[in-house]
Amino acid sequence: MMKRTLSILCVALCLLCSLGGCGSEELDYNNPDVSLFVKQLKGGNYKATDDKGVISVPHFATKDIPALLTYVRDLTVIPSFPSVYNMNSGKIRLGECVLWIIESIRRGTPPSMGCKMVLANAENYEPLYFLTDEEVLEAADCYQRWWDERQYPRTRWTIDPCYDDPLCGTGYRWW
Repeated sequence: MMKRTLSILCVALCLLCSLGGCGSEELDYNNPDVSLFVKQLKGGNYKATDDKGVISVPHFATKDIPALLTYVRDLTVIPSFPSVYNMNSGKIRLGECVLWIIESIRRGTPPSMGCKMVLANAENYEPLYFLTDEEVLEAADCYQRWWDERQYPRTRWTIDPCYDDPLCGTGYRWW
């Protein structure tokens, strides 16, 4: 009887572990999976490290932008985000941080020290100049349009001063 009970408990424990209750999925820093990264950010258990052992944003590339864009309108407040400086007045929005990653890919370097956008005419970086949820969604639309237009090659006849600047003319900029 004791063996049978122990066997049933072992099977139940194995079943729980196989359903995701035990163990954590590890994110490959150099070849990251966007959905796993977002899942870990939302769960507060993101811990991928760079070559120096520092927890930082994984090495995303241009090929990841379409998958990243699926999360830019997600205003879920996440517990933390691995940027250089994260003084985000306690409100770190997933979508805004994903936009920051896309901007980092676009520029080849992080656009700011933290994943926050501010009004372009901000006198300083006080929270009152941070974007509202509605403004972040507007910026998300600008990035989506920017990406969609990248599908068409730029020619010498392209007359668009904002061709490669998603925030051009919006009144927003990276902090």
